[in-house]
Amino acid sequence: MVFADRDDISSEIWQKDLTFHKGKCYLIEAASGTGKSSLCSYIYGYRHDYSGDILFNDKDIKSHSINDWIAIRKRSLSILFQELRIFPELTAYENIQLKNKLTKYKEEKDIKSYFEILGIEDKLEQKAGRLSFGQQQRVAFIRSLCQPFDFILLDEPISHLDDENGAIIGRLLIEEAEKQGAGIIVTSIGKHINIKYDSIYKL
Repeated sequence: MVFADRDDISSEIWQKDLTFHKGKCYLIEAASGTGKSSLCSYIYGYRHDYSGDILFNDKDIKSHSINDWIAIRKRSLSILFQELRIFPELTAYENIQLKNKLTKYKEEKDIKSYFEILGIEDKLEQKAGRLSFGQQQRVAFIRSLCQPFDFILLDEPISHLDDENGAIIGRLLIEEAEKQGAGIIVTSIGKHINIKYDSIYKL
C-alpha cells in the first residue's frame, strides 16, 4: 500500500506486506508530513486514495458497504484522530455520550471514573471548546474506549500531555486492550505512549 500515484515512496510501511495482529502493540514512528494520519484514515476507511490492498479479516476493505463500515466502526475498530474531532458546542461528557449511547459499552460510573483518573473530573459539564487541547485529548481518549474493538488506532494521542497523564493513558489503554484481546496501533512524530511495543516501524 502507498499513496495513489506515488510509487517513488518507500518505508517499513509503504510498499510493504504487513500484518497487524490482535493482542499485539505497534508503534509507527514518522516525521511530520510523511503520512501517518493518512495511514490511519486508510485503515479506518475514511480515505481510498491509495494503491495496493488493505484487508480486514481477509476481506478487501474497498469492497465494504456502508453497513459493513457501520458495523466495523461500532464493534471492531476504534480510533483517536490527531485532530480529535470533538464537538466544541457540547460538554465533555456529552461528547463521550454520543458514542456510548450507540455502543452501550461503558457504564456511567466507569466514564466518570476515567475523568477522575485523568484529572478532568471538573470538566465533565464544561463545553469542550473551552478546554485546552490537552484536556480535549483526554476526552477523545476516553471516547475511544467506549466501544468494543479488535484494534484501536491512536494518532499522536499524547502530543499535548505531560508525562504523568501520558503514563496514565498508557495504563488505561493496556488494561482495556488486554480485556478485549485487542491490538493497539500508535503513531508518533517523537513523543509516544510509553508501553511495551511488539513491533516498531518507521514510516
